[in-house]
Amino acid sequence: MEILHSSLVILACLLGSLAEEDLQTKVFIFPASSNTAAVVLNASFQDPLTSVTVCLRSYTLLNRAYGLFSYATRKSDNELLIFKLKPNQYNFYVGGTSVTFSVPERMTSGPQWEHICMSWESATGLVEFWLDGQPLPRMCMQKGYSIGTGGSLLLGQDQDSFGGGFDINQSFLGELADVYMWDRVLTPDEVLLVRSGSTLSKYILNWRSLSYQIKGYVVVKPPLMSIY
Repeated sequence: MEILHSSLVILACLLGSLAEEDLQTKVFIFPASSNTAAVVLNASFQDPLTSVTVCLRSYTLLNRAYGLFSYATRKSDNELLIFKLKPNQYNFYVGGTSVTFSVPERMTSGPQWEHICMSWESATGLVEFWLDGQPLPRMCMQKGYSIGTGGSLLLGQDQDSFGGGFDINQSFLGELADVYMWDRVLTPDEVLLVRSGSTLSKYILNWRSLSYQIKGYVVVKPPLMSIY
């Protein structure tokens, strides 16, 4: 019995920390650049997605490029990716194709928590980007496309292969919180509600009931200041 117990403990350590919990008062801290640290999110959808919205908060001092939210399939490592090229540039990928949103300097003055929502719909190809409750002009890509199922979803890295291929120079260094995902495009009123900390419904990912697995050096702690 003791041998079995020890084996289970070792296996748990190798696999990382498994959890499902309400993270309303917590953040994920990525305290160092790494090619191993990530938070794997356990979310599944049965049918291909023809629309999607992802919202999250981030806090970092990085000036280099880094991945925030990465969903990879066997066919496309950038099936759905939020990637920040520079302090004022966000890339949003769907099916390996991307659009770049360049944010005016007045919207990124000094280190602070940023709240973003990015959405896409297949019917029109329109892409929306909201930064701290303000929408940027809409762009378009991948009209008629569907986001595939059975993928690998994680935070803090850019997957260059299914479930891996991390580059330390594209890793996130900072804090993440309030990660949500829906299989629809949120209305403007809903985006503002999410930014204020209100809850909606019918999530693919729900920060207040999140199933996740920590890989490498990631810490879960309360924020040092209010993120709302």
